[in-house]
Amino acid sequence: MASTVRVAALAAACTIVLAGCGASIAPQIHNDADRVPAARQLYDQHDYSLAIDLLSNYATTGTGNADIDQAVYLLGLAYLGQKEYANAETQFERIAHDYPESDSATAAAFRLGQALYGQSRDYDFDQEFTLRALKQWESFVRDSPDDPWAPEAKQGIANCRERLAAKLWRNGDVYVKLKLYEPARFYFRNVIESYADTPSYGDAVIGLAVADARLGKRDSALTLLGDLENDHKGEPLALRAAAMRAKVEKWPPEGDVKARRHRTVEPGAPPPQSPTPTTTTPFQP
Repeated sequence: MASTVRVAALAAACTIVLAGCGASIAPQIHNDADRVPAARQLYDQHDYSLAIDLLSNYATTGTGNADIDQAVYLLGLAYLGQKEYANAETQFERIAHDYPESDSATAAAFRLGQALYGQSRDYDFDQEFTLRALKQWESFVRDSPDDPWAPEAKQGIANCRERLAAKLWRNGDVYVKLKLYEPARFYFRNVIESYADTPSYGDAVIGLAVADARLGKRDSALTLLGDLENDHKGEPLALRAAAMRAKVEKWPPEGDVKARRHRTVEPGAPPPQSPTPTTTTPFQP
């Protein structure tokens, strides 16, 4: 008898310890009507893995049930919580394709942007998912401008645009380091013309000034840097522009002649003699 009491006490103690450590136990599901509410409770408790266990099979086999759209959406949320972005993408796309009239359809459209952006990579890599996330969020804001998620979607759009701008700037910077100034100018101008609202804009202007100066367009470069300095007085960008302007002023006005070869110089300067054709085609404007 005493042994039985000790075993029971030990079991109770183990239960208390597990509860104190935040351990979770999957709730008992007596019928499908209990499944989504139970998964929602687990999701709210950040028990994403258990929520996925409850929903993953049901989201596939429960087609036709009244709450199937909620199950699919909640499963996508749980995958987001686990940072399983590709799986989350699949569920949110199912809402759009299979349940467009669902109450969860608008929220799923926003969440799909999150799932896509979660798969995007740093600007040094391919930006396929960044572009897809940008398109998704732009569509969401266009279709649901007053939705509560719209401000967060707009921030997502800004994040995507900055990553794309940084990618272009990085390409231009690499070409400057390679002393290929014409293609560098192409990428910097792309940032300036298409992403002027991003933090990479100032870097692109400075980069363009450097490329111009190396191509023998020092006066144009100094004008660019001076304008940037004046337009951003009191900001760190103005200090960076001023520092670069001081450097460019010391560079030879003819630029990097050896790297430039036959490239044009500032208007009015004499053309170089015996131009040598180049076969390098590093970019396609």
